[in-house]
Amino acid sequence: MAYGPPPSPGQGQQPGWQQQPPQQQSPWQQPGSAWQQPQQPPQPGGAWQQPPQQDGPGQAWQQPAQGRGTTPMPGHYGPVSDDEKTWSLMAYLGQFLVGAIAPAIVYLGKARSPFVRRHAAQGLNMGLAAIAVWIVGGLLALAVDVLIWVPLLFTAAVLFFLVYAARAANRGEFRTVPVVVAWPIVK
Repeated sequence: MAYGPPPSPGQGQQPGWQQQPPQQQSPWQQPGSAWQQPQQPPQPGGAWQQPPQQDGPGQAWQQPAQGRGTTPMPGHYGPVSDDEKTWSLMAYLGQFLVGAIAPAIVYLGKARSPFVRRHAAQGLNMGLAAIAVWIVGGLLALAVDVLIWVPLLFTAAVLFFLVYAARAANRGEFRTVPVVVAWPIVK
């Protein structure tokens, strides 16, 4: 792709190409700046076209197509900052070190955005459910030895869904964990 104006008619230009009309300066461009828009070769018929708009990696959130309404999809919070991703990730991964304390800290202290608040609430629900299952399962295991497998299997499921939800939080998304694992205690 060539940049700048097309060659003048006397400098080896093919017949059928037309000269570009003079461009008006954009209100955002300073006079005398060296920046120019890239140009495309003319289409048949001599009309010049603007380059197509492309989305970059930071422009993941867009308005829905016409006819679908003006609200974004449920569970999608628009552009998410790296700080929000980190705090929502800590609501899950902190449970490997300090249990339900990590999502409680995130929920009570850093949940200013709806994205972080929802992840922290889900992580806290998972942690509280695990504590309740271990208390009840431990007491029942005193009566029937086979029931010790219930809290162990529940813990395995919680660990799986902690990683599942943490990966989504790191990508700036939200994945709902089944109600069996994350009891809806905290909203």
